[in-house]
Amino acid sequence: MQNQPHIALSPKHFLVPRKNHWFRRTALLFSFILFDYFSTICFCQAPFEEANLYARAFMEMFGIPLGLTVFVLLANFPIYVALSLDSHIVRLPFKLGRVTELTVDCLFAWFVAGAHFSGGASWFWGASESIRQVLGMLLYLVLAFVLVKPHKPCYDD
Repeated sequence: MQNQPHIALSPKHFLVPRKNHWFRRTALLFSFILFDYFSTICFCQAPFEEANLYARAFMEMFGIPLGLTVFVLLANFPIYVALSLDSHIVRLPFKLGRVTELTVDCLFAWFVAGAHFSGGASWFWGASESIRQVLGMLLYLVLAFVLVKPHKPCYDD
C-alpha cells in the first residue's frame, strides 16, 4: 500500500495566504484591483458612468460606494480564495513551477491586472482601452518579475 499525500484544508487556508511568493502575488494583484476601486470611488459621480454593467447594477441598487464595494468583494473573492489556497498547497518542482507560474502571471496580467488598470485609468486617461490594458499587463508583469518571482529554486519561504 502506498502512502497518499494528505492535505487537510482548514478555514485558514481559504482566508489567510501563506507568507511566500503566492502572498506577494496576491498583494500585487489586489493592488491593481484596489487602484480600479479607488479611482472609481473618486471619479464616478453617477452609476451610469461605470462601464461594467454588473458594477453599475450594484451601484444603482446600493449607491455608488456601497454598491461598488459589494461588487468588488463578490467579484474578486474567488480569486483571493484561489490564491490563498495555492499559497498553502502548491508545491511544484522548480522547473515545472517556473513554467506554471509564468503562465499564471500572464493570465492574471491580462485578465485581472490589465482589465482593472484599464478600468481605473479610464477615469483620467483618454487612451484607448486596448492601450491601457496592454500597459496594465506589462506593468503587472514587470512588477511580478521584480517583486514576486522566487529567484532561487526554493518555494518554502
